[in-house]
Amino acid sequence: MLEQRIQQHFIDSADLKYQAAQALSHPIAAAVQAVLACVTSGGKVLACGNGPSAAEAQQFAAFCVAGFERERPELAALALSSDSTLLTSAAAGAGVASDAAQQFARQVRALGQAGDVLLVLSVTGNDANLIAATEAAHERDMTVVVLTGRTGGKLSVLLRETDVLISVPHDRAARVREVHALVLHCLSDGVDAQLLGEQEIPL
Repeated sequence: MLEQRIQQHFIDSADLKYQAAQALSHPIAAAVQAVLACVTSGGKVLACGNGPSAAEAQQFAAFCVAGFERERPELAALALSSDSTLLTSAAAGAGVASDAAQQFARQVRALGQAGDVLLVLSVTGNDANLIAATEAAHERDMTVVVLTGRTGGKLSVLLRETDVLISVPHDRAARVREVHALVLHCLSDGVDAQLLGEQEIPL
């Protein structure tokens, strides 16, 4: 019984990835172009998410800086969930606007510049702190790339024509995050392919 349940996870994950491949390839390609335009013009990528999505944001920043599957020059990227002092300052009552919903938005306003990219990861698209970060990015004339699930939630209606929405068509958080991980791999590989040329990666 347990083994069948485990096998079903694999089957469901594979089915969703197969179904989403065609629908998501266009927005992922648009996200690659957005990141490429940013980093080749001296800009940087700021990435954020909550919970497990924060870990994915950190992983993508690591792919940019340390490399994905090929050696290449470092690309400027920073995960906004990495600074525990900033993230907990609201809880400690530090600062004038000690509102936890502004924890990422403050960093975007402090670090973001026109031409930079904000990468947002959210299963529901309804996280208040990610909505605030998106609004702050627009204030800075940044491009926003949103990875979400379901219908994209409140984040989807905030996006501009120059932004990119990658919405995984599923309701279950685990399935959405699995596809998000694959999307980040595609995004990293796409940027490398554009910078370094198409190349098969040896096993």
